[in-house]
Amino acid sequence: MTPVLVFDIETIPDVAGLRKLMELDDAMGDAAVAELAFQRRRQATGGSDFLQHHLHRVAAISCVLRTDEGLKIWSIGKPDDGEATLIQRFFDGIERYTPQLVSWNGGGFDLPVLHYRALVHGITAARYWDLGEDDRDFKWNNYISRYHMRHLDLMDLLAMYQPRASAALDQMAQLCGFPGKLGMDGSKVWDAFQAGEIGAIRDYCETDVLNTYLVFMRFQLMRGVVNKAGYDAEMQVVRDFLAANASAEHWKKFAEGWK
Repeated sequence: MTPVLVFDIETIPDVAGLRKLMELDDAMGDAAVAELAFQRRRQATGGSDFLQHHLHRVAAISCVLRTDEGLKIWSIGKPDDGEATLIQRFFDGIERYTPQLVSWNGGGFDLPVLHYRALVHGITAARYWDLGEDDRDFKWNNYISRYHMRHLDLMDLLAMYQPRASAALDQMAQLCGFPGKLGMDGSKVWDAFQAGEIGAIRDYCETDVLNTYLVFMRFQLMRGVVNKAGYDAEMQVVRDFLAANASAEHWKKFAEGWK
């Protein structure tokens, strides 16, 4: 089978970059720098404080990797690894496996953030950026094109590429009978990071990426890639993973939420 890599990122404000762009000195603390950026963003947008993509810093990248060898779910790197290390290792995984990437709004958020931050850090990602120059198969199916399946943005496709038809992962997961978000959402990540709770952020990102994988498998059932027996077998693979990792609190809660 072609390896499937489902991914999700969590971000915080790029305080160092914001301090540089707003010409602030080190006397202003990180929280104050971020709050000033939020205020300016609200003024510019008329209400939203969501920062532009290039002003996000990647705090966590979590993945589900499904291969013939089994199912693996993890957060890349160690909790104290820098942003550059996380991003380079993500693209190194693509270099190694050439997987089908699967995301929920990855084309609208996760990948643009990774593009900008990889550029900032001088990261190499040759396989990911191949548009057919080195591998002709990539001319007709690459990671960059919105309408190719080498990267499947499940939210974008299900909405027929219409932003007004987009759905939240949490709601779709719950409607499909999966747990949805547990204990945190993206709006709380910055506060959790400031409190030193990087472990909780990584756990939350992992549950998000597993929700995405479960919805993806329902999509594969819908389009006939797997039959009902195959789908049920894959659900059991996930349940077995949860049972084997029940000592981790976030997986215990996930299993309890999946009735």
